[in-house]
Amino acid sequence: MKEGTKENPWKLKTPPLTSDYEMYRDTKEGKEVIVCVVGKTTLLYDYRCLNDLHQMLKNHSDWMELGSADEQKPAKEGTVEAWGRSESNPIGGWYGLKKGIRGRFGMYVPPLMEELGLAEVTHEPKGNKMKAK
Repeated sequence: MKEGTKENPWKLKTPPLTSDYEMYRDTKEGKEVIVCVVGKTTLLYDYRCLNDLHQMLKNHSDWMELGSADEQKPAKEGTVEAWGRSESNPIGGWYGLKKGIRGRFGMYVPPLMEELGLAEVTHEPKGNKMKAK
């Protein structure tokens, strides 16, 4: 069975390896999305984030801090989280699609990038980073 579907989601761990969650590819309102299920919470990310983040990391050509933060909190400048909500990224803003829970891009997307072979991610208790493969 193909991995990354609702029936067979990617089973992932947060970068510090402390929490389990699942992600799968789907279509919502005609848009390709990544559905992220963390406990009883479901987040949605624009599917384009995978290619866009990979390209940005390749251009960056070094490790980049993840900097995960909730939507209501500011993201630390120069982090993957800040880029995932920046007006200067390829979609001009948030890759997170559910208002109120659009943040945590730097927590949940990097492990999927690692699973797909697009990036390396560190797995420390705090201050994790990623870089393109």
